[in-house]
Amino acid sequence: MMRQSRIFILAAVSFLATLSAGAQNLTDLLIGEVLVENTDGLTDGYGHRNGWIELFNTSNGTVKFGGCYLSDDKSDLRKYHIPTSDRSAQLGPRQSVVFYASGDASHGTFHTNFKLRRGSTVYLVSNDGRTIIDQVEIPSDLPADHSVVRVPYGVKEMDFKTEINPTPTPGSYNGDVDAKTKSQIMKEQDPHGWVLTLIAVIVVFSALLILAFIFGWIGDFNKRSQESSRKPRKEKKARVARGGLTPEIAAAISMALSQEFGGEVYAAIAMALDDYLSGGVHDLESMVITIKPSTSGNWADKTQNFRQLPR
Repeated sequence: MMRQSRIFILAAVSFLATLSAGAQNLTDLLIGEVLVENTDGLTDGYGHRNGWIELFNTSNGTVKFGGCYLSDDKSDLRKYHIPTSDRSAQLGPRQSVVFYASGDASHGTFHTNFKLRRGSTVYLVSNDGRTIIDQVEIPSDLPADHSVVRVPYGVKEMDFKTEINPTPTPGSYNGDVDAKTKSQIMKEQDPHGWVLTLIAVIVVFSALLILAFIFGWIGDFNKRSQESSRKPRKEKKARVARGGLTPEIAAAISMALSQEFGGEVYAAIAMALDDYLSGGVHDLESMVITIKPSTSGNWADKTQNFRQLPR
């Protein structure tokens, strides 16, 4: 009982550790969008318009990013430290958060201590202060109120392409929010499922035809094999019918051999001739019969019941 309890406790601890590790998978974060010059867009809690950095969680789990770093200088990757103690420093599945590049970190957790510059690179750094999780280069000719955005290729795919966006979308899904999956499109085009039903019937019917062809071919092959195995026996019977060995010739052979061998030879010859003339499998040599005298003294041996000379 104690052993089972220990196993249960270890399994529970392992499960919780797995959940914790999944929640701390920082590599699921990326820089979703960056804007440098903000003249007519998003304002922070103080009513100011600053450049901003958007982080996006690409996973289906919650990621805690407290303790990570943001920087625009590769020689100083620890430029802005995201407070670890702030419980709001986490992102739910496929969610995003905006950091204001105001240059004054005293305004709160989501205000960096540096401002963005054209031609620089923004870095998202892991909580070890060395590992770069993601980075985005800002073009030197980026227009005002235009952002550098990472757009996913599809609704479900988390592979991204970088574009210049004239209509920034801070804190929201990048790309076509009205995009539909293939299943949604199929549902609209075929609301009653007739197309899918027809496709399924065609697939099943085609599979049955293929199976019928395969089994038919196997049956024909087996039939031809059996016919080819019976062919030598039929040829042997044909040779006998054409006069290769008639009962009269067999009787003459038997009488000739009776002068040299005993009574049991008659039994062997009679059995061999009967088997040969009836088309049974025997020696394949023409006009040759193998005779081996019996040395058995078995009382049930039927050859002992034959008469010495035939009537």
